[in-house]
Amino acid sequence: MKALLNWLDHRTGYKLLVHEALNEPIPGGARWRYITGSMLTFTFIVQIITGFALWTAYSPSTQTAWESVYYIQHQMSYGWLVRGIHHFAAQAMMILLGLHFLQIVWDGAYRAPREVNFWLGLVLMQIVIGLSLTGYLLPWDQKGYYATKVATNIAGSTPFIGQQVQQIAQGGSAYGHHTLTRFFALHAGLLPALLTVFLALHVYVFRRHGITVPHSAQGKPADTFWPKQVLYDAAGCLVTLALVLYFTLTRSAELSAPADAGEDFPARPEWYFLFLFRFLEFPAISKMGVAFGAIYVPTALMIIVVLMPLIGKSQWGHYFNRLFLVAVLAAVAVLTGMTIIEDNHNESHQAKLAFAERDAHRIVVLAARDGIPQNGARELLVNDPLTQGPRLFARHCSSCHRFDGHDGTLQKIMKTVEENGVKKLIPEPATAADLKDFGNREWITRVLTDYDATFKPLENAGEKGQAILTGEMSSWCKDNQKALTDPANAESLKALVEFLTSQGGRSDLGAFDEKLVADGKEIFKGGTLKSGTLSSSCVDCHAMKVAGERTSLSEGAGAGYPTLTGYAGRDWLKAFLRNPAHPDFYGDKNTMMVFDDKRLSEKELDLLVNWMTGDYYLPPNAHHTK
Repeated sequence: MKALLNWLDHRTGYKLLVHEALNEPIPGGARWRYITGSMLTFTFIVQIITGFALWTAYSPSTQTAWESVYYIQHQMSYGWLVRGIHHFAAQAMMILLGLHFLQIVWDGAYRAPREVNFWLGLVLMQIVIGLSLTGYLLPWDQKGYYATKVATNIAGSTPFIGQQVQQIAQGGSAYGHHTLTRFFALHAGLLPALLTVFLALHVYVFRRHGITVPHSAQGKPADTFWPKQVLYDAAGCLVTLALVLYFTLTRSAELSAPADAGEDFPARPEWYFLFLFRFLEFPAISKMGVAFGAIYVPTALMIIVVLMPLIGKSQWGHYFNRLFLVAVLAAVAVLTGMTIIEDNHNESHQAKLAFAERDAHRIVVLAARDGIPQNGARELLVNDPLTQGPRLFARHCSSCHRFDGHDGTLQKIMKTVEENGVKKLIPEPATAADLKDFGNREWITRVLTDYDATFKPLENAGEKGQAILTGEMSSWCKDNQKALTDPANAESLKALVEFLTSQGGRSDLGAFDEKLVADGKEIFKGGTLKSGTLSSSCVDCHAMKVAGERTSLSEGAGAGYPTLTGYAGRDWLKAFLRNPAHPDFYGDKNTMMVFDDKRLSEKELDLLVNWMTGDYYLPPNAHHTK
């Protein structure tokens, strides 16, 4: 082995290189404060290795980018691990960048003769930020799409050349395929190459001038890079890797639903850019325009940073640089904290995040069952009742109804009112029943035992709403409330409810108790309870043809008395929505909007009804919660 190494040294001179690298003098001795530079280099190497592995499976187009990242995350062997390390190491680089910059300025390592190296470091910082911005878009998911769109719009506010800069970044006037391919070329090609070149220059100039010795170390014995400083650097790199692995194993890299320009997504940048987002939200900054907050102010701050070597020639200038940097970092921390706290207390924002997360989980379930369609993964969500049903409810139904108190997409419907000259948002009252659990056992039980509470929102629906609240069904429920809520009739009420729910043929309601169904049918027909009798039986008003039977149980009392044949099932609900004023339903008592095919297409109607009746795919052991 020794002979081989000697032969290799004779041909390459590697021993001299190793000696030069490991025997770099460290005046004042090894210190923990010097480790951030090595940690940054280590994370960059990790990014190169994991990035290359991801590159082998990534396909940069708007139709294949999300799909390939899904494959990496959920199907490729250990793809989730590689992607997680890449994702969290990128965030570690941003933290280490700030720490390294703080150490350089605090120790005065930017002062003569190290000005050029300081400026090279600033170039490296801009490249790292560029890598972060360009990498954010590559999964082509909702989060990256909207956050990057905001970033390119900010670039478009640059004075004089903004439109040209935005078009170059986007690859044209539209935001789409060319944007993605350009960002990929920058992220995987140009920026890493530039970072490698400038990092080599940075290390070369650093080795030329050596370490800047802080006052606390001056006068102490010198040391060499090997072995103590190498041990410190190795420990720092190990801690970095351990933290990256911890977050990878406990949180994993996020992948939201495929990008869709038509969705209302709660866009936020990554946490290390939240300060700029919050800064732009200040009313005074907002009035002055995006260019002022996102271009002029950061540029002014960056000019001061670039001039630090000149400002810091005097001791007072050095103190100013320290104070300036600490103030900027403190402002960044405060603005970041403000954004996180405000977002956590913003119900609307949290609801949007929860709904977006719901889509992210759903697309994984659908892709695991069906695979990725030829037209892209987004097609899975577009044709999924559980995904589109709530959106259609919000668009067409929530002007009157609510779904568990919200519009179907977890958003509360609010309106602006003015009190004592002050405008504020309050919940807008519904004008029709809340349709959470519509047609299930709990719903029918509430209707039968507490009709007025179930349909209380009709108080806000004008005369026709009041007419329903004081109509025959309301009177019947009041007359029979005592009997139906009597503990002695609990089994009779359960049987009647079981019979009614069984007629819709809905799979989301579970198996039906056949004995209860049979008993409920008799109660529906005759009105006889275990203890007492109903004031009138259901067949006196409502038409009913029992599922599986040829003859009708009842023809009902005519127009305006809703038929209960197939009640709350898919066919019943579709017919009801198409024409609630039909004689089989509310007739001239109707207050519902008519959803004809001009207002709601057949496909949209199917999606909405299938969602409301639970007619959609769920993986094994999952439950219908909507």
